[in-house]
Formats: sequence, structure tokens, C-alpha cells
Amino acid sequence: MNDLDDIDRALVKALSEDASQSAGALGRQLGLSQPATWRRIKRLTSDGVLTGRRLDLDREKLGFGVTVFLGVKLATKGRVSLEDFERAVTAIPEVQRVEHVLGMYDYRLRVTARDIADFERVLRRRIMTLPGIGDVEANVLLSEERRPGPI
Repeated sequence: MNDLDDIDRALVKALSEDASQSAGALGRQLGLSQPATWRRIKRLTSDGVLTGRRLDLDREKLGFGVTVFLGVKLATKGRVSLEDFERAVTAIPEVQRVEHVLGMYDYRLRVTARDIADFERVLRRRIMTLPGIGDVEANVLLSEERRPGPI
């Protein structure tokens, strides 16, 4: 990992809380000039510490009131390649995130739907028909708190 100083860490923390802030606003928070702040952001980006800016959508206001995490165990790894499963699952628009994990399940999926009936339709018609699908465990999201993580 890159050697980050205290100002870099403060900058990363501020951006993780609100990535839409201008370099001038960030500089005022950190006691830096706008050009100095911009140079740090540019260096952190070129070093790969910052890899993009993210837009958080309010899924409920967009009509998607249910989020479900699925643990997916493939039936037989030898008969269906992981790439085939990943290609098929990422083609489902309701699947927001696909994570290949180690443990009880092979994949963890984040699925959004309008309501439980819509989720059931997606599960039955799209997810359960995926190549190699085996066991599936569903966990409905009740609440979520976004944290910036260790910086």
C-alpha cells in the first residue's frame, strides 16, 4: 500500500463521506489551497487509492423497496464454469452485486426488487434458472448504515 500521510487520510475520509465536494471545499476543511488539494487527489487517483466516485441512489424512492442478499451454492463446479454462472447472473438487472466468496456458499448476490412478490418472480424465473444453480439462501435487508471504513 502507498504511504499516506495524515492529510491524505483526512482527504480520503472526507471524499468517502461526500465525493461530490470540490477541491476548494476539501482544501478549506483540511487547511490546504485548492491547487494543493487537487494535486493530492490526482496523485491518490493515479496511485490507485481513489478509483472513482460513486453515486448513491435512494432505491426506495426509485420504487425498489426490497433488498435481498442471496447465498448461492453451485450444484456442481465441474459441470458449469464459474465464468458461465457469472456471465448469466450479471445479465439480470435486479442483481446489483455479485461477490465470489469463500465459505458455505460460492457467491453472495445483492438483489433489489419492487416488493416481495417482485423478488419472488425474479428468484423463480431468473435466478433459479441460472446454469449450475444449487442451494440458495435468502436474507432480507431490514436496515443499512453506510460507513466509510478504516482510513
